[in-house]
Amino acid sequence: MADNSSSEKPATDGPARDRPQVLRETDEDARRLARTLVRGARFMALAVLDPETGFPSVSRTLTGTDVDGTPVILVSGLSGHTRGLVADPRCSLLAGEPGKGDPLAHPRITLQCLAESVARDTPDHTRIRSRFLDRHPKAALYADFPDFRFFRITPQAASLNGGFGRAYMLPGFDLLIPSPGITSDWLELQKDLGNMTETAEKFAANLGAAESHNWRFAGVDRAGINLISGDLQLRHEFERLVDSPQAVLDYIFATSKVQ
Repeated sequence: MADNSSSEKPATDGPARDRPQVLRETDEDARRLARTLVRGARFMALAVLDPETGFPSVSRTLTGTDVDGTPVILVSGLSGHTRGLVADPRCSLLAGEPGKGDPLAHPRITLQCLAESVARDTPDHTRIRSRFLDRHPKAALYADFPDFRFFRITPQAASLNGGFGRAYMLPGFDLLIPSPGITSDWLELQKDLGNMTETAEKFAANLGAAESHNWRFAGVDRAGINLISGDLQLRHEFERLVDSPQAVLDYIFATSKVQ
């Protein structure tokens, strides 16, 4: 008698389509949430590999973003995590702050990244330094110390948890801004926005931001704009990528009802 056991499946093993799916299909809402978590974070957890022991080591670091959406950190060469990044550029970032109640019910995102040091006295360093200090003014006290340096932390892949039952995987490029527009016009726009405090207040209020009298613009790119008020930070993503600095101003004035 032929043995058909190899072709038969246990009755308890139902069709694959009936099994619960751990990951959801990544849609535009998931991408927007992922980008907002990364670009709106004031700080993140940074994990590196200890060059001496090989064990994972986690620290907290202030974060900003470059004009293409790449996370940026400022770290001291004396720290263990900097030595880890120099020895092995593979690292991970965790963004997403818990609110009230169960901390696991709040969105968070883990990024698998490659770190690249930013050389001083280069256009990249000048741009990144300006954007970072717009977001973290107190970092100006030590940003130019000889042992401090900036790293671009480029995402290779990401795991997004939007809350219970909302898990997604994203490729790194979903978190980046195509054709970021690194031109003098965009850099000048960032400077101009720093002087538009009244407009920033109205813009933040019309977005439903927390009550404050100190909102200011702190970084802009083709995908959105950041506002800061003390320890509060708001990232507003545009509906679509804008083409020019003037388009950003037109949007801000319309949203702020400032003519």
